Amino acid sequence: MSFVDRIGRLREGDPAPLYLQLQKLIRDAISSAELEQGEMIPPERDLAVDYGVSRITVRKMIGGLVEEGLLTRRRGAGTFVASRLEKSFSKLTSFSEDMIARGKQPSSKWVSRVAAIVNSDEAMALGLAPGSTVLRFSRIRFADDEPLALEFSTIAGYCLSDPESVEDSLYAALEHGGNRPVRALQRLRAVPFGAEHAKMLGVDAGHAGFLIERHGFLRDGRVVEFTRSYYRGDTYDFVSELTELT
Repeated sequence: MSFVDRIGRLREGDPAPLYLQLQKLIRDAISSAELEQGEMIPPERDLAVDYGVSRITVRKMIGGLVEEGLLTRRRGAGTFVASRLEKSFSKLTSFSEDMIARGKQPSSKWVSRVAAIVNSDEAMALGLAPGSTVLRFSRIRFADDEPLALEFSTIAGYCLSDPESVEDSLYAALEHGGNRPVRALQRLRAVPFGAEHAKMLGVDAGHAGFLIERHGFLRDGRVVEFTRSYYRGDTYDFVSELTELT
């Protein structure tokens, strides 16, 4: 069955702009699971020929659905139905634990792992004295080999002896030393990716994303972790459970 037969054809006499009509067809096909997560859609030129519209119309249609988070572009590969992941704000888990729980294979590409002297922002975030040692970790996080997030973490130096001791999971290394956070405060806001971050994640500059700033605490109240994570907006939904006050 052809792509056109699967998602439907344009309706004659519909006064809506053509790109909006095409968006509705694909949006409805995604909602009904006719188009599955991760499925590739035909190239712009093929869609333009099949629907008798210009490539500009197709490009505008795709761009709008990318902004909505329904489609995602992969450089050199094409355009795909976005695979969305839910991240709960009600449970303190690592990226690796989240991906494994969803049946995906987590991996990382280290950008840097270094010990350094705390700067003023880190000292304030972690409650450390000037001159204290911290460990800084920067990496790209992948799920099934697809880049999903950038992570920049600063850890109080007394928690880990050596930055090279962290292999795949920072929380696993902290747990091994008895310094895994037991609670955290997180702040979430929407951001457009700058050119550098966009390149690292394989998306276009200006791509919609989420920035999460997290402070992780030990049982005694000490702050051991200050992390800034940038998540692709086309792949993540953040959810929280609310209960009625009694």
